[in-house]
Amino acid sequence: MTDTQIDAAGVTLTDFAVQKVRSLLDAEGRDDLLLRIAVQPGGCSGLRYQLYFDDRQLDGDIASDYDGVVVVTDRMSAPYLGGASIDFVDTIEKQGFTIDNPNAGGSCACGDSFH
Repeated sequence: MTDTQIDAAGVTLTDFAVQKVRSLLDAEGRDDLLLRIAVQPGGCSGLRYQLYFDDRQLDGDIASDYDGVVVVTDRMSAPYLGGASIDFVDTIEKQGFTIDNPNAGGSCACGDSFH
């Protein structure tokens, strides 16, 4: 069982996800990047997740610090992500970030979009 860290907005990042983000940031060689988690229209189920590095904070962003890794969510995405758990999986079958979101009414087979 992995340890988790929960921010004020209710998004959970596992320790393994935090370590992976930190290693990606170290590889970028920049200390000014934040991990942005957003929900955008699109995908086969109506909404899709976006995780990317950003060098800016927007008005209304909810920011959380996970041992030096800053994660931000915009105010429009936050209601869709409350209670979501973000992990990093590294197995023979799959490698990448996974999002377990109790707010999603359903998802598509690829796991990248939901409604």
